[in-house]
Amino acid sequence: MTKSHRDAVLVDGPLIFVAGQTPDSADGGVAAGDAVEQVRQVFRNVEVALAEYGADLRHLAKLTYYLRHNTDLEAIDEVIPEFLVHDPRPVATVVEVSGFVDARHLVQLDGVARLPRGDRSIWVT
Repeated sequence: MTKSHRDAVLVDGPLIFVAGQTPDSADGGVAAGDAVEQVRQVFRNVEVALAEYGADLRHLAKLTYYLRHNTDLEAIDEVIPEFLVHDPRPVATVVEVSGFVDARHLVQLDGVARLPRGDRSIWVT
């Protein structure tokens, strides 16, 4: 099995801290369907949050996934190749939680990204 994330990265700042993103869509509804659809919506929300600073998913250095059910880790593994298409991928932690404020949520995600510079590369060599 291919690793979805790295164990450690060194990035050059300044940094963007993305607060916990939920599977809520722009219209206020929760992504319909299973954990896979919720993970997709969470990544879309992260993209919107990063775009405000001129960054995108390539600039992510650290992710924390919060899952209501640890078995939904498979949903993350299915969706990652759709959104994290760059290499190397960010480091990540997965935490199982007892619940979320909105009981319809199966997943949340927060992260740390680097503010892009002219070269659009975050990785320190």
